[in-house]
Amino acid sequence: MSGTDDRVPVTADEWADEADSDEGIVVNWFVREGATVEEGESVCEIQIEKVSIDVLAPASGTIAEIVKAEDDEFERGDTLAWITPEA
Repeated sequence: MSGTDDRVPVTADEWADEADSDEGIVVNWFVREGATVEEGESVCEIQIEKVSIDVLAPASGTIAEIVKAEDDEFERGDTLAWITPEA
């Protein structure tokens, strides 16, 4: 996969303190592939048990790939999307 090594993963590292589960679901994407995002911008909403959390962009750049679609389940730390950082 040459040319993709500089991509930054968008991960579900923030977790609800009271959550007993290590699994969640992607509820809503606020951006689409190809969109430009700023570091710290909300890119999607996830739900862990009954707690909703916004996932923030870890870097400024372009959403290169959305790995987990809306309604997809994931585990803590999974990559939800990839950002190609600004040069």
